[in-house]
Amino acid sequence: MRSQLTRLRAAVSMLLALALSLGVVACGDSDDDTTGSDGGGNAGAIVSNPDNAKVSLTIGSKNFPEQEILGEIYAQALKAAGYKVKSDLNLGSETVALQAVKSGQISGYPEYASTALTSFFGLEPEEVPAGAEEASEKAKAEFEKEGLTSFPPTPFASANAVGTTTEFAEEGLETVSDLEGKSEKMTLYGSPECRQRIDCLAGLEQLYGLKFKSFKPVDIGLRYTVLEKGQADLSILFTTDPQLSAEKDKFVILEDDKEVFPAGNVIFVTEKSTAEKAGPDFEKTIVEVQEGLTLEVMQELDARVELEKQTPKEAAAAYLESAGYVG
Repeated sequence: MRSQLTRLRAAVSMLLALALSLGVVACGDSDDDTTGSDGGGNAGAIVSNPDNAKVSLTIGSKNFPEQEILGEIYAQALKAAGYKVKSDLNLGSETVALQAVKSGQISGYPEYASTALTSFFGLEPEEVPAGAEEASEKAKAEFEKEGLTSFPPTPFASANAVGTTTEFAEEGLETVSDLEGKSEKMTLYGSPECRQRIDCLAGLEQLYGLKFKSFKPVDIGLRYTVLEKGQADLSILFTTDPQLSAEKDKFVILEDDKEVFPAGNVIFVTEKSTAEKAGPDFEKTIVEVQEGLTLEVMQELDARVELEKQTPKEAAAAYLESAGYVG
């Protein structure tokens, strides 16, 4: 068991280095990129602006690893830009986090566009756009009615996905649509509420037209176990699960090719007055450090914290340094 864990940790570290290097290439190759803090076009090291030292910011997040990593990335990046920064990374639910913004307890926090639209603004999951830009713009318009605003979305989306083993996927499965004509012989596992969710069984049946041999509810913590033990042909996973990078030879997710599942890209939520007071470097810095956060990179950062047991602070620092945002 110990040797297996050692190999897994080594694989995670190696994959993170690769993913981060790919993230740097992704955010530095565009000829049209003009968001670099150094003003040189491609994303480069964040430059400290002395004027920002007059502004104090408190960056929050909800209290689970992915959110804490994002909170640390934003906090460390803003500190590098010259702001006085504190963190409050244990806010609980999205309702608590939003109230913390409104009360001035925090200056802002990362939220998922789909969560904002359903939890705060009353949209049904099927009404949430699958496209990141459309969903984030819709959320921003709603936030601005309340004196808040949100920044552009991350490249990665944290959302439900249909997953299986790589061995099972070799039978011609790459997209959810590939299940057509085959799903009748398959067993799908998901959370108990999956039956009613548009980003779960309900969407697969209603919008993809799929029928399954059986659907079985399972505790969320067993979503990979049922695949490993052969109890499930398919399981509802999360797109940013660390297992998808640390054990990519074992598990795979099927592409939501009809874009049925709501957009789970992250948007940074803040008060409009806070953004105005903080000046242009506030949004600019947050948007810039998001550029390298592809799905693969986020999976690797989650793996560092959840599997390697690094702290969110350590994982965030590794990302910022590897991507060249800080020296």
